[in-house]
Amino acid sequence: VQLQASGGGLVQAGGSLKLSCAGSGRSITVGWFRQVPGKEREFVAAFRWREYYAPSVKGRFTVSRDNAKNTAYLQMNSLKPEDTAVYYCAVGDRIIVSTISEGTAYDYWGQGTLVTVSS
Repeated sequence: VQLQASGGGLVQAGGSLKLSCAGSGRSITVGWFRQVPGKEREFVAAFRWREYYAPSVKGRFTVSRDNAKNTAYLQMNSLKPEDTAVYYCAVGDRIIVSTISEGTAYDYWGQGTLVTVSS
C-alpha cells in the first residue's frame, strides 16, 4: 500500500482546507494524524464504518472516503493557528476500535502534508 497525502498549504485562521489521501480507499480503517516538530504525533480523525474525531477537531473537521477513487479526505473548517502541523494519513485492516487513535495500530503511512494556519 502506498499512500500519498496532499492538499496542505497556508490558510488564514477561520479558513478551510481539504486534505486527500490517495491509495487509502480499500483499507478498512483510514486515520489522520498530525505532528508539530518537537511534539508527539496526535490523533485527528479516523473512518472505520463510522467517523471518529479528537475532541479538539470535532465539529470542525470531517473525515470521509471515496472507495471508487481509492481516496480518503479530511475536510478542515474553521481552522485555528493551533491546527498548524504536518498531517499524515495512515491505514490498517486489523485495527480495533479501542486503538483507533493510536498511531502504532496502523500499518501504512503517507509522507505528510504541511498545514499552516496564520492568525
